[in-house]
Amino acid sequence: MYAFELHQPKSVSEAVALLANPDSQPLAGGQSLVAAMKLRLAAPKSLVDLGGIAELRGIRREDSALVIGAGTSHAEIAASDEVRQAIPALAYLAGEIGDVQVRNLGTLGGSLANNDPAACHPAAALALNATIRTNGRTIAADDFFTGMYETALEPGEIITEVQFPVPDKAAYIKFLNPASRFALVGVFVSRSDDGHVRVAVTGCAGCAFRATDLEKALEADFNPDAAKAVRVAADGLSSDLHASAAYRAHLIPVLAGRAVAEALK
Repeated sequence: MYAFELHQPKSVSEAVALLANPDSQPLAGGQSLVAAMKLRLAAPKSLVDLGGIAELRGIRREDSALVIGAGTSHAEIAASDEVRQAIPALAYLAGEIGDVQVRNLGTLGGSLANNDPAACHPAAALALNATIRTNGRTIAADDFFTGMYETALEPGEIITEVQFPVPDKAAYIKFLNPASRFALVGVFVSRSDDGHVRVAVTGCAGCAFRATDLEKALEADFNPDAAKAVRVAADGLSSDLHASAAYRAHLIPVLAGRAVAEALK
């Protein structure tokens, strides 16, 4: 790890001012960035620690949506009665991330901004039609994830909170790597009050994406068999030492079917 300066602002405005320096980089929970720095894959000259900014934390209801601060940890989301009541699938997802240390240090905003190809929260944001709020604008989840470790965030822009519309039904199922607990394949299914279905997949490509064929099938018939009957092409999916593209393509409708079954309970 190379030497760096550490700044610990107490407000979003102070953090944004510090991030105007092009050599600065924001630090949320540090579960990805610090590991990359130890391997010298990242070498920021200045870190802006967002962990001390109280306004970035918290969970609240806002009309028919759940709003979660970007600095809220996975563990806080998993344990929140508000989340468990409004979107139990989101609480379950957060409780299945990594290990105890990762869940207590890692944050919602950090996960979305990092956009790891196998992260769970991007799938939730897409499937729940979330809106990402930053210090300067709002971004629809559909427009936020642009590629592997890439997002629509501009330099110096930070996520402040995320708005999740409360669905009628939702569930998340992942086939995990037993060592890292990242998703080899993760599928989040949600159905809104008007019957619109969104299905998001993680762990299978450069970033999470929506599975439109599954969405169409489930809007016509929201049951596990309808999901399992969909055939997903392996073209464009990831292959690595853990799973081939063909295996991932096979798992997507299988897990979607399990998610639907869970959502219907």
